[in-house]
Amino acid sequence: MQSADFVATLFDGRANPAKVTVAFTMALNALQKGHSAMVLLMVEAVELGQPDATAGIDVGKPFEPVPDLLAKFIAGGGRIGICKSCMIHNGFSAEQMVPGYEIITAPEVIDLMMAARGSLQIT
Repeated sequence: MQSADFVATLFDGRANPAKVTVAFTMALNALQKGHSAMVLLMVEAVELGQPDATAGIDVGKPFEPVPDLLAKFIAGGGRIGICKSCMIHNGFSAEQMVPGYEIITAPEVIDLMMAARGSLQIT
């Protein structure tokens, strides 16, 4: 698994749009400052790994809508990680997730977090 300079760990999904917005805002800002970045989806946030799952998430100004943040994040080289155990626990399969998103195991989560130069846990 490739490490990232900045890891935003997100535990909430669509039910908490403010937390989703902050995670993607901060991860995009890390990229824009020249750092590699990953948004790690855990617990309920794994639902965001499905295609178009961020559609309609918009908490308003001064924040950008999450679909726009996500598009810029991916275009800038940002990565999305999905906790495999959380995905399975929540009834999802790898085939339901966006191709290219990284499904990672618990030991890989530990390696990712230990190698990161900075992190933000949004719980």
